[in-house]
Amino acid sequence: MSASIHPGAPLLGMKGLIVGIANADSIAYGCARAMRAQGADLAVTYLNDKAEPHVRPLVQALQCPIIVPCDVEKAGELEAVFAQLLQRWGRLDFVLHSIAYAPRDALCGRVTDCPGTGFARAMDVSVHSFIRMAKLAEPLMTSGGCLLTMSYLGAQEVVRQYGVMGPVKAALEGVVRYLAAELGPSGIRVHAISPGPLKTRAASGIPEFDSLLELAAKKAPLHQLVTIDDVGMVAALLVSEGARALTGNVIYVDAGYHVVD
Repeated sequence: MSASIHPGAPLLGMKGLIVGIANADSIAYGCARAMRAQGADLAVTYLNDKAEPHVRPLVQALQCPIIVPCDVEKAGELEAVFAQLLQRWGRLDFVLHSIAYAPRDALCGRVTDCPGTGFARAMDVSVHSFIRMAKLAEPLMTSGGCLLTMSYLGAQEVVRQYGVMGPVKAALEGVVRYLAAELGPSGIRVHAISPGPLKTRAASGIPEFDSLLELAAKKAPLHQLVTIDDVGMVAALLVSEGARALTGNVIYVDAGYHVVD
């Protein structure tokens, strides 16, 4: 998809950071496409050299001026991203955080049996990295801004086979509320988007995920699965002026699945 921007697009002139594109099926890519289509200039990160060939062609087609590596577990890499944003742009309007990780032994087993090392690593990558991004983004959001992260229904209720990521996403949603309260006086809004199940690389690590997809499509009031583009359109709305009075929310993009039991 090439960049095609119309005059008067709602995000025209805005500058945002997208963290979490792994390939063309990534939720973060759907968000990047929607935000770019609505006029935003984007900086995009990729995890490492192995991931770069899968990410760079996608974001080059979106005419992203900044494409840089970022592994939040490597000292200094996240800080280097924001240093480049300061140097190139001098400001920032929004950040999309769409990364999560848990070691397989922590993800596939019972929460009861989760090793401390695995739990700590899942929390660091999936939750604390969002706090770090908020801290680094704050001084660049001189005119306010928006921070978005990705959650899942397993944060609010027990989802079979979701394992330790349920408590981890619950912590992430708690962080969203606290950041919204703390950063609100600076005009910085904070939200979590909670998509329904999607066929992404991250989701492929969840046991019996195909069954979860079938159940979601069957039980959701709209009787459909959502797409990365559905999520992207909501993300673009949330960072826009049209959502300037909203903060601290968990926004479900799941065809209504969260309202049924």
